[in-house]
Amino acid sequence: MSSAQRKATLEDLHAIASGMPHAVRGQGGRGQEIYWVGQKSFIILGLPKVDAFDPATGERLRDVIVFRVPSEGDKAALLQDGSQPYFTTPHFDRGMSVLIRASRLGELSRAELTELIQEAWLSCASARRAAAWLRHHELR
Repeated sequence: MSSAQRKATLEDLHAIASGMPHAVRGQGGRGQEIYWVGQKSFIILGLPKVDAFDPATGERLRDVIVFRVPSEGDKAALLQDGSQPYFTTPHFDRGMSVLIRASRLGELSRAELTELIQEAWLSCASARRAAAWLRHHELR
């Protein structure tokens, strides 16, 4: 199995996100871990006020990761695929983000996680940075 096909891990998330151009890893005011490009967050880990609860126990989920998405269409496509671990909550319904539990990252391949992170980064990067990255990767 190639590294792109193997199950994604939290370590993969950090390696991929940190490797995006101009990505900065830091901590938010509520203790959450954030990846920014410019002044925009493209991934947030461990957001303590997220309104996600375990349906069996009612306990607040502590391992939620927020990924920015480029459009409502992209968000809808990710959420409609019932085989994928993406979800939303009332707080995030109108926003351009999808959620996934860290404990379910292994349901994605490393390649799928890479694409999700790249799209999150592209949705937050400046037009100049995004265009340069896309040209470098011969994607557009």
